[in-house]
Amino acid sequence: MTSSKKPSKNTSANNNLYAIAETSGQQFWFEVDKYYDIDRLNLKEKDKFTIDKILLINDKDNISIGKPYIKNAKIELEVVSHKRDKKIIVYKMRPKKKTRRKMGHRQELTRVMVKSISISKSTLKSSSKTEVAKKSTKPKVSNPEN
Repeated sequence: MTSSKKPSKNTSANNNLYAIAETSGQQFWFEVDKYYDIDRLNLKEKDKFTIDKILLINDKDNISIGKPYIKNAKIELEVVSHKRDKKIIVYKMRPKKKTRRKMGHRQELTRVMVKSISISKSTLKSSSKTEVAKKSTKPKVSNPEN
């Protein structure tokens, strides 16, 4: 399924921040203030939760790619509603045997709204400070042979 929509001026301005994350066994392209339908979650409406399995974050000019996931990155989501997908008909037939079976399936879904996409860089700063502290606490060894 390919889409032949032309991007409008408003969508190009809003494409500054997006993330690709893994949830429900699928990968989704998440943007702030948009809603998405994912597999049913055991949460109530208006509940908030976060996704930590983020594969890519694009923030204007900075692109962060995980190996496989980005550390300290998260997407905050809010449950909007629970719904069911459209019905899919499954029809099985064995020719010349008079065997026919018709079944239907409706997938249970949860509609979520993306509230924020963030990556915290505080751990990067704190780790560099600890490395500097470790280097400065090394004891100086004098050479007794001199």
